[in-house]
Order: sequence, then C-alpha cells, then structure tokens
Amino acid sequence: MPPRIKTVASITVETFFEAHATSLGLTLLGEKVGFDRLISEPAMNRPGLALAGFFSYFAKKRVQVLGNSELSYLKKLPEPMRIDRFRRMCDREIPCLVVARGSTLDKNLAQVANDHGIPVFGTSHVTMNFLNTATIRLEHQFAPSVTMHGCMVDMRGVGVLIIGKSGSGKSETAIGLLERGASLVADDMVRIKYVGGDLVATSPDLSRGYMEIRGIGIINVANLYGLASIRPDKRLDLVVTLKPQADLNEVDRVGLQQKTYEILGQQVVHVEIPVGPGRDTARMVTIAALDQQLRRLGYNMADEFNQKLLHHMSSGHGTHGV
Repeated sequence: MPPRIKTVASITVETFFEAHATSLGLTLLGEKVGFDRLISEPAMNRPGLALAGFFSYFAKKRVQVLGNSELSYLKKLPEPMRIDRFRRMCDREIPCLVVARGSTLDKNLAQVANDHGIPVFGTSHVTMNFLNTATIRLEHQFAPSVTMHGCMVDMRGVGVLIIGKSGSGKSETAIGLLERGASLVADDMVRIKYVGGDLVATSPDLSRGYMEIRGIGIINVANLYGLASIRPDKRLDLVVTLKPQADLNEVDRVGLQQKTYEILGQQVVHVEIPVGPGRDTARMVTIAALDQQLRRLGYNMADEFNQKLLHHMSSGHGTHGV
C-alpha cells in the first residue's frame, strides 16, 4: 500500500502567528481578532494596486504586507479617501495585515481593520526581507508531504533514503554509515516534503536524533557519535532498497540504466542492494552514494566502461581478452 500523501489547503492566522512570530519578528498591534481566518495561499501580497482602487486579480487569500511605499501612499490621500480605500480592501475578507519596518497604522485605519475582524501585526524587518522569509516558511507549511518507513542519512553531501522490508537491516546499515562520517536525518519514520523543486526529508520532532537498534534498544546518536552526526533535514538524492539475498538475480549488475523511485510525483535515482550474511551493506551504500555524486558531476563509471568495451570490440578484438 503506497504511503498517504498529506496536503495542506489552508492554515489559520493563529497557526501562522504561533509558528513564525519569533523568526519573523511579529507582534500583535491591535486587538486579538480574526485569528481563525484562513490563509489559503503560501505567499505574501503587497496591496499597492488595491489601495489605488484597482481590485482586479487582487490576491485576497494571501497575507497582506504594508511597507513604506503603501504607507506613504496612504498618508498622501485625503482622509476620507484613505479610509475608503482601506475599507474596500478589508471588505475582500483578507486573512491578516502585516506592517513592516516597525511602522504602525494610524488609529482610523486600525479601527477599520478591527471592525472587519482583521488582525494587524507589526514587524521590524525590512519589507523585502520579510516577504522572502515569510514566503519560504509558508511554502514549507503548505508543501505536500508523505511519511515513509526507512532511514535517511546525509552521506558526504548525498541524501540517501534506505528502505526495505522489516528486519532487512536498515538501521544497522545507517549505523555503519555514521561510522563512516555520515549524518543521521531520520530513523524509522521519515517525513518528506516537496519544497521549491526539491524533495526534502526530515524527522518527527519527538524522534529526531534517536535510533532503534534491535537487541540494544533506543540510542541517542549525538551522544554516541557527536553533534555533527545528526542534521535536521536533507535534500533527497538517492533511494536505496535493501533486498534479500534470494532476490539477487533481480538486481542490476551493470548500472547502465538507472532506475527511479517515485515520491510525491518526483523521480529519484533508485539502487537495489542485496543483503545477506557477510555482506558489508554500509560499504555498498557508501559506494552507491559516491557513484551518484560522480554522476551529478557528469562522470558515469558504468558508461565509461561500456564505451571502452565498445571501442575494444569495434577495433576487431571482439570479446577476446575482455
């Protein structure tokens, strides 16, 4: 059964504020109203055109950000027009307002927002910095995600997800990789999000930095191998499936045609490695990770050998001496 994909259609203003108040420097400027309003798009909007009276294509589902440009424009308007333009924007059921650069709304505009039940926040951040940071954080919150059973490690810059049947040795393989300098991202439950064109893996907060080793129990990876042996997240570059020794004939023996594994609609390079008594699985995964790193740099070892073989055969030697 394929893992269930989790999607987020909207979040409340309260969720947004509680999750990002510290990182975005947000403070509540007015009364605590409208915290149940929904943010339905993972982006910010500067309502300059709306305040000028143009509401076609107005992004009303986004957080509205007022910077120096918007505030300066409002101040130059006659007071009745200023209040009317601001009220017309609030009539669109916007989720909330953020006033940047440590500025505030004048009391009349603040009252309009309060009458509409729209929360107003302030931040000392420069407008563009706030827009960029807030958009990235919202994209993470809205990103589709899936939880998979396996181990995720960072092996020399290559994000490797190790999967396989229960008891195939995923955690033991991850321990072997840690002893070779890898960093643990997640063990057992791996959360994967599609953010900004990349698949990014992380761990549930409760289990971050811990592993379960059969016969030993729960271990704290940072305490055993040092703080550098864990990391909060990593881009997924390679999926490794550990297969029983009995399925050895099904495993690719040349590597010319790379297999892929689909996660959240994205194709990830996939390698199948047979496991059995006496096989150093961690070493095999290390080689697979290094091979993937070389392929990303444009060097393909299997293709190089194939080209040498074809050249040898075309020179009249056939397969003799190969």
